[in-house]
Amino acid sequence: MSGIGTVDAEGGGSLHQRILSDISEKILSGAWAPGHRIPFEHELTEQYNCSRMTVNKALSQLAKAGLIERRRRSGSFVRRPQSQAAILEIHDIRIEVEALGLPYRYERLTRQKRRSTAEDRELLELKAAGPVLALECRHFAGKQPFAHEQRLINLAAVPEATEEEFLNTSPGPWLIGCVPWSAAEHRIRAVGADARVASALDILAGAPCLVVERRTWSAEYPVTHVRFTYAAGNHALVARFTPSRG
Repeated sequence: MSGIGTVDAEGGGSLHQRILSDISEKILSGAWAPGHRIPFEHELTEQYNCSRMTVNKALSQLAKAGLIERRRRSGSFVRRPQSQAAILEIHDIRIEVEALGLPYRYERLTRQKRRSTAEDRELLELKAAGPVLALECRHFAGKQPFAHEQRLINLAAVPEATEEEFLNTSPGPWLIGCVPWSAAEHRIRAVGADARVASALDILAGAPCLVVERRTWSAEYPVTHVRFTYAAGNHALVARFTPSRG
């Protein structure tokens, strides 16, 4: 047992991160489907030549992130996707990924400034044609694509976006820092991945996905419409609330 103690003392943090990343990527890639039993703690201890405390810390963080479910005397299992959203906050996908203990990476795929089409105006609820910026992006959790983003920005409401390339900056946090929003609307639905989304997320066409669509306004002006697509199992929608008082 002295050898295990030495490994933890010298590299406990890196071992914990390695276990966390290995298990997370197996779940996010679909290699371990919902309901799959995670190796027992003693099996992981032997596999990584580390202490049980290191393994327990990694599994606890995965459970807290909603990726696995720990059952007493039965072990740990990949959690089945849950939709529990009543109220959704506007937040950065980076926070979602880092909560999983995985490195985050952002990639802009396309950027197009154009005069709004009829579909653009419907998505943004614009009354008249005007300039918009259309963006397509990917967000990664480790090596695995985590979310596909399709976004429209109303340049009449956010003219500063005209000069922003969004090569190194994700548009969501940039907009939150640039334009105070006063109202937001969310829509959540399940879809099968079309060819474009399947390619971006590295999944099969038709694979089940969760789509979160959001519109925001600043005063009465539409600011942005965004569509985030996640491979099924990569995202859980959770809200905490209290009873209203009459």
